[in-house]
Amino acid sequence: MVSINAQALAARFPHFSASEISAFHQQFSNFDKDGQGAIHQRDLSTVATKTGESFQAVCDKLANLKLTTAEGLVSFEGLLTAVSSLRDARGVGAAHENKTKITLHGHSENTTHTINEDEKESFVNHINSQLSGDKDLKSRLPFDPKTMQIFGECKDGLVLAKLINDAVPNTIDERVLNLGGTKKLSTFQMTENNNLVVNSAKAIGCSVVNIGASDLQEGREHLILGLIWQIIKIGLSNMIDIKIHPELFRLLEEGESMEDFLKLPAEQILLRWVNYHLKNAGWPKRVKNFGNDVKDAEAYTVLLNQLSPELCSRAPLQQSDLLERAEMVLANADKLGCRKYLTPKTLVGGNQKLNFAFTAYLFNTHPGLAPLTDAEMGALDEWLFGSEGDREARAFALWLNSLGVEPFVNNLFDDLQDGLILLQAIDKVQPGIVDWKKTNRTPYPVTSKFKKVENTNYVVVLGKALKFSLVGIQGSDITDGNKKLTLGFVWQLMRQHVVETLKSLSKDGKDITDADMINWANATVKRSGKSSSMSQFKDPELRNGIFFLDLLNAIKKGIVNYDLVTRGVTDDEAKLNAKYAISIARKLGATIFVLPEDIVEVKPKMILTFVGTLMALDRAGVHQ
Repeated sequence: MVSINAQALAARFPHFSASEISAFHQQFSNFDKDGQGAIHQRDLSTVATKTGESFQAVCDKLANLKLTTAEGLVSFEGLLTAVSSLRDARGVGAAHENKTKITLHGHSENTTHTINEDEKESFVNHINSQLSGDKDLKSRLPFDPKTMQIFGECKDGLVLAKLINDAVPNTIDERVLNLGGTKKLSTFQMTENNNLVVNSAKAIGCSVVNIGASDLQEGREHLILGLIWQIIKIGLSNMIDIKIHPELFRLLEEGESMEDFLKLPAEQILLRWVNYHLKNAGWPKRVKNFGNDVKDAEAYTVLLNQLSPELCSRAPLQQSDLLERAEMVLANADKLGCRKYLTPKTLVGGNQKLNFAFTAYLFNTHPGLAPLTDAEMGALDEWLFGSEGDREARAFALWLNSLGVEPFVNNLFDDLQDGLILLQAIDKVQPGIVDWKKTNRTPYPVTSKFKKVENTNYVVVLGKALKFSLVGIQGSDITDGNKKLTLGFVWQLMRQHVVETLKSLSKDGKDITDADMINWANATVKRSGKSSSMSQFKDPELRNGIFFLDLLNAIKKGIVNYDLVTRGVTDDEAKLNAKYAISIARKLGATIFVLPEDIVEVKPKMILTFVGTLMALDRAGVHQ
């Protein structure tokens, strides 16, 4: 076989990654019997198909470009030239999007999935960078971004758990992870780690409705890559926060409230940031998306020049070749330490995920917004103080998302106003209760306030059928975004979900009361020989977290390492215990949205859901 330098060829033929070129060459060499580096064009059928082009189109292009010899032979570089020309003819953007798809066979017959190779490489580079200093992974890193190695490395749950903690620090108490050390983890230990990953991913806002621990353990590439992207995106988006970057205050439009501004998704805030700088630079164009609107690299050229005029010139605008221009732009970004996520190929290809990641990283490191004055900071602090208490709303939104409602809930009060998400949730909590003929679902989105109120009135009717306490609440209160009343309704629905889960696991199918949950918890702890107890869900003694650790250890003997348990006297000690208890619960398979602060502050609603979920876990048969 004639050897090749795949990296060098990838630089010359930017439509291909080095790993693709290696795969094509392997196929090409199967027909290069004499090892001379050329094959007859009649043998190109399999190779052409592998590149995503038709045999006839490749042959026609070879003839058109005079890339075959008189004997009909074609070199490997001649093949790459012909396929590149075909992709150029279809347009650069389409070519880049098409060529990066890897087709995978599913686990069931006739099922295939695709993953984007450029995204895979970028995400692996992110993992290598962010986790490079991790003591538990240092012997395994870096992973090769050009191969499928990452999917095997994710099977034991450790990489994904560490990635979650990198994105949202302290989500997982790493003391509960099964590390293995010198020994290979058992299947059971990997399952525990992956339970922890899936339930922690839910807790930070990932949509994992169709992902279970077994999917990760089996290395299902498309599911793992999708989860990795969600974790990375959440980590980047969490930095686009007024508390971290108070200068975001500068992006408010005339007459816009801070509350309305911060309801915007991270993508919209980033687009506004880019356009803010484009406007200040006197640039006439604006960007509306991270796909087609940035693929010519003009906006990035102006943005980087605006952020650092002394390091980043507008010279790329003089370059007509889009790939060359993209390279010049990324070279400018490199001067700011921000050459991440994008390559010239993916920039010109308009990859929205990678463009979002690049822009988010650029914002997080170089916002380029003027600091606030003392008066502006005072106004911002006053607003932030008044907005405290959103933790409950966030927990309820995450719970709704865990049910698989569509669309994804980002802002609890705004996204529930048409009633459709609540109706979906009600139907999942009590299957069959919703008569969908009575709802307004089309055309979507529902814009008529009258139709929205009809839906939310029906929500209230169903709530009463479920015996919720709904004194003084009407559908219009939900449609108008009344926070107190909306929170009250969703809380009762969440509690009902716990109750219905417990009923389904009980032998007699009777309703479960608050007293039943408390009695179960106390009896379970007492049987294990521990003396801690609870009197009610707002019992101040619960703040130290010890009762929950005793309860978890009673459910599964030995799951708690008591050497790690503090007395819980100070808030910091209590928070450590709470964090440990939450991670153990998730490790055992519990889906919970309690935060350590909820336990330390003894929030009775969240305590109830925690105890109820543990009761369901016990009834489901977690082995002693």
